[in-house]
Amino acid sequence: MKNIVYFDLETQRSADDVGGWGNIPKMGMSIGVTYSTQRGGYRIYGENEVPRIIDELRRADLVVGFNHERFDYAVLQGYDPFFDAEQIPSLDLMLELQKALKHRISLDAVATASLGVEKTGDGMQALRWWREHEQLKATDKAEAATEKLMEIARYCCFDVKITRLVHEYGAAHRQLFYTNKFGAKLSAPVSW
Repeated sequence: MKNIVYFDLETQRSADDVGGWGNIPKMGMSIGVTYSTQRGGYRIYGENEVPRIIDELRRADLVVGFNHERFDYAVLQGYDPFFDAEQIPSLDLMLELQKALKHRISLDAVATASLGVEKTGDGMQALRWWREHEQLKATDKAEAATEKLMEIARYCCFDVKITRLVHEYGAAHRQLFYTNKFGAKLSAPVSW
């Protein structure tokens, strides 16, 4: 059985916090999530488990994500300079759609139009939860700090689920729908 691993992570710092998009490896991972078709379930990783998430990605037959080749892999390289994303068989749904459409598109625009499902938040909200987690941890409010981490994990798990469903929909129908910036529902051919 082919093991497809769907993958996403959230960061501790924004591009502004680290001096721009050229410093993605400095953003740090707050939570990473994978869904393995072989395992049939999700796995949530904290920052101290980055080596384990890298190991899972290296063992996958295919890693599927949304903007993970440019962003998520760069975050992981901040922890392991030997992490070579080019050695991992990957399908970046955003890059594939960008090739077809000649512009970038959001996961939410595709999920809403193709599946009728919206994301539950955004990366900026996940950053706020991380900051709240750190503040609560510093004031010895461990239970409340853990709940903030769980909010990030739930959000990230849902993004992984949406990514998996978008991938499966595209494979089954050979097209995806998206909503453009004017609110029109359009389609894009896909070939995965």
